[in-house]
Amino acid sequence: MNTRHYTLLLAVSLAALAAQTHAQSGRVWRCGNEYTNDANVAQQRGCKIMEGGNVTVVQSPRSTVTASSRSSSAASSPPGSPRVDSADQRARDTDARTVLESELRKAESKQTELLKEYNNGQPEKQGSEGRNYQKYLDRTAEMKAQIDRNESDIAGIRRELGRLAPPAAAAPTQN
Repeated sequence: MNTRHYTLLLAVSLAALAAQTHAQSGRVWRCGNEYTNDANVAQQRGCKIMEGGNVTVVQSPRSTVTASSRSSSAASSPPGSPRVDSADQRARDTDARTVLESELRKAESKQTELLKEYNNGQPEKQGSEGRNYQKYLDRTAEMKAQIDRNESDIAGIRRELGRLAPPAAAAPTQN
């Protein structure tokens, strides 16, 4: 081989080596919700390397909304939404309150029944539970879970009622 071939072979080898080095330095690590291509930072923070494919990270623009404009925009309706007459809104609020109060009464009634059946963790045994104690324990645990869920429902309904405007005072009637 002549010198020309050696030079060409050397150039191709160097190009391949450069491409391999570039590919290795193109690694990306994930550090929680952040990404880095700095191996030292990744090692210090215990990041995990991202395998298989390119990673594109698009940062969202920083919001310049101030606290005062945030509170006023939250109170206003979205653009294009229809205006609701204040009398209609009061009627809607009253209807919502009525529905929530009805749901609260149902949930409280159910809670009373559940607690009575639960009998402070000692419900009456049913059927084969006399011979299979684990079945009894499973039913008792399920009853306790139902009581807890229903209690959570009651608390949620009460929170919703607290968020509604207080009921309008009835107008005095004239006799």
